[in-house]
Amino acid sequence: MAKPPTVEDVARVAGVSRQTVSNVLNSPEIVRESTRERVTAAITQLAYRPHAAARQLRTRRSSTIGVHLDPYTGGISGVLLDRFVHALTERASERGMRILIYSARTAEEEMERLGDLIDGGEIDAVVVTGTFFGDPRTGWLASRDMPFVSFGRPWGGDDVFRSPHTWVDVDGAAGTRTATRYALSAAGPRVGFLGWPSDGGTGDDRERGWRETMNEAGLIAPRFETADGLAIARATMTSIFAEGDTLAELDALVCVSDALAVGAHLAAADAGRRSLPVIGFDNTPVAEALGISSVEQSPELVAAGALDLLMGPTGTVVALRGSDSAPEHILVEPRLIIRPEGPDVS
Repeated sequence: MAKPPTVEDVARVAGVSRQTVSNVLNSPEIVRESTRERVTAAITQLAYRPHAAARQLRTRRSSTIGVHLDPYTGGISGVLLDRFVHALTERASERGMRILIYSARTAEEEMERLGDLIDGGEIDAVVVTGTFFGDPRTGWLASRDMPFVSFGRPWGGDDVFRSPHTWVDVDGAAGTRTATRYALSAAGPRVGFLGWPSDGGTGDDRERGWRETMNEAGLIAPRFETADGLAIARATMTSIFAEGDTLAELDALVCVSDALAVGAHLAAADAGRRSLPVIGFDNTPVAEALGISSVEQSPELVAAGALDLLMGPTGTVVALRGSDSAPEHILVEPRLIIRPEGPDVS
């Protein structure tokens, strides 16, 4: 078995001292950019990976990022966070970092859990998931001077781009805007929307893309709402379709999630309009299996963006920001996955 490369090997290939390599690994901000690039190239060439335990002893850092994993609740939408955590783990490993997954059922319980991890020196940074209006976790982390980035915007403010913390998110409005434009061109002018009750966050953002696109085109189509979940969406749309001419008046339906899209797709099939174009959001395996077009969030790009914000584009340690550093934001634009007519579900 070949001997793994050492710091000395990296230094020799890069033409620098061992200390310079150590500085690039542990304090990259003090190294000139040109030198840092040479060392980074040598690390990549040799596939060198720092020994995490040894680095922890030298730097008093854990080389670990904590990320919250929501409790399992069933359904078809949880796959998005699973993909995000998987991608985050892979990309962090490439930078010599580890991911520590913790669970908590409430924000208060999560802050208590994080307090233990921080006080024990077990994590260098946190990735916050599932942000919501009035989220207390971000302010609490800032008060502890713990580097963090949230997957999700700080909903509820007048201008989220002026938020006091760093975040990465998916542009939901851009996704439904693309979906609505496609439906208008491929199916007709009566493109409805099936969304959640107003939440001041993700659901409203996705609905905005549909509404703005329809307004720009000077078109009017119905908007329906239901709680999240395949069964309840199917029951809701079955009831609506049975009321009269609603189904006949629809050319297509854009949905806030795949769970709602699958429910609407099945309800339309039950009512004799199996060919009604339905577009979901999340691009889950269930949507793929049923041949339902859907907006792909690309959680892998979100994971890469989160690490870039925490560590810099090529960093191997968490960058400690000064109190005067402006927070940074990344908005990932999703893409529409168009699928042909799916299998017969009647």
